Amino acid sequence: MAPTLDNTATPTLTLKSGTAWADAWQRCLAVAPEAFREDRVLNLWNASWQADGRTLPATSPVDGSPIVGPPRLDRDTAGAAVRASLDQHRAWRHVPLGERRARVAATLDALAEHRELLALLLVWEIGKPWRLAQADVDRAIDGVRWYLEGIEPMLDGRAALDGPVSNIASWNYPMSVLVHAMLVQALAGNAVIAKSPTDGGLACLTLACALAAREGIPLTLVSGSGGELSQALVRAPEIGCVSFVGGRDTGAEVATAVADLGKRHILEQEGLNTWGIWNFSDWETLTAVIPKLFDYGKQRCTAYPRFVVQRSLFDEFLAAYLPAVRTLRVGHPLAVEHPEDPYPVLDFGPVINAAKAKELHDQVAEAIDRGAVPLHRGSESDALFLPGQDTSAYVQPVTLLNPPPSSPLHHAEPFGPVDTIVLVDTEAELLAAMNASNGALVATLSTDDRETYERLAPQIRAFKVGHGRPRSRGDREELFGGFGASWRGAFVGGELLVRAVTVGPAGERLPGNFPEYQLMP
Repeated sequence: MAPTLDNTATPTLTLKSGTAWADAWQRCLAVAPEAFREDRVLNLWNASWQADGRTLPATSPVDGSPIVGPPRLDRDTAGAAVRASLDQHRAWRHVPLGERRARVAATLDALAEHRELLALLLVWEIGKPWRLAQADVDRAIDGVRWYLEGIEPMLDGRAALDGPVSNIASWNYPMSVLVHAMLVQALAGNAVIAKSPTDGGLACLTLACALAAREGIPLTLVSGSGGELSQALVRAPEIGCVSFVGGRDTGAEVATAVADLGKRHILEQEGLNTWGIWNFSDWETLTAVIPKLFDYGKQRCTAYPRFVVQRSLFDEFLAAYLPAVRTLRVGHPLAVEHPEDPYPVLDFGPVINAAKAKELHDQVAEAIDRGAVPLHRGSESDALFLPGQDTSAYVQPVTLLNPPPSSPLHHAEPFGPVDTIVLVDTEAELLAAMNASNGALVATLSTDDRETYERLAPQIRAFKVGHGRPRSRGDREELFGGFGASWRGAFVGGELLVRAVTVGPAGERLPGNFPEYQLMP
């Protein structure tokens, strides 16, 4: 009897040609030799690249292979960097706007020229699929170009701060959040300081800053632990404004420091963003949006990890949700069948590191042990991996029903591909479940009745509430902020991003989450 051929066998995958970490690193050495060495990156301060700081080992979340880690400065060196930035600031704030615009525009041209390399670094350093890595670079460039075109009226009657802007940001959007903010802050007349995120994005940020520094943009880029550098980057009297993006624990420490000092601040923090389902029937639309909500493994401040569902609609919700979540493609962002194939199309790759993956696995296991019901668990056998690849930083999508109140998944954002569902019977329960985390950045309510949406939406404690569609951080002219513990300080977006880092008329009150009595200097 002739053997049966298995035509469904998974093909052996290989790395896309020219995309190895070693290839990306050699390209960094060629493009910006002033900022990179064979075995390390340099810190940028006092308008020069400095080979200081103890370099720590690092691995890529993609496959666990070694990459170059951050050169961590000590407190005294960081203080010297801040003082040097103040000298830069005092000179830069007097540079005419036309010249600032020209230098920022030249920086954007350089970023666009090296778009592919910047995106490839994001793949290796923070595990972004190629499509999303490119989008992160493009959003930074396009967003700052929007400010270049409209900056004159935004700065009318306004001046730069008395000191540089200090940026402490999370690792997940190095270009579209951090580099975007830094270039707009510089365009507004400020010298800019940034701390490289500890968990990833170092090489990408270093390359971007090298391209900007060549054009004379007064940037400082340093690495180190938050505890070690907070005295310099948050509390130093030279700092004119602190811009923070990250978790609530660290954010609370920063908030306390800036409040004590009366320092201008923008503190974007996490919140449990929720999606409510109430008297709803457009299941086809919901099915279409579910995979998009898993972009980058929900490692986004505007991800939706919680669905609050009317109990009587639960069967119809599952019929719409489960087929969609089963279509998710997970795997190595550079794994292809043939080396010359296009980049794979994935919903997400790894989470930021193996420790985070273990944390998520442990939280899911604990929640199930305490009564949560697993509704969906993706299989690693369906993922796209290279032969023998380290997969310790990967988490397949998981959906749990009714996580117990004792579980972190009940009240906190998991920051990973884990959905939880809570069932409710009344509108009061719906609102209570959607407001579980003392403020969020975004929320959505899917309901067929517009009047119901208009009545309930103002009671949802999220800064942006969508009607049957997801909301995002937004940029350009779109206002962004948060309620409760999800935000502290000035709101941003469009003109407000410029106002947050400039001084206007005497007694001006900046829009934001400030105590009612506080006027910003």
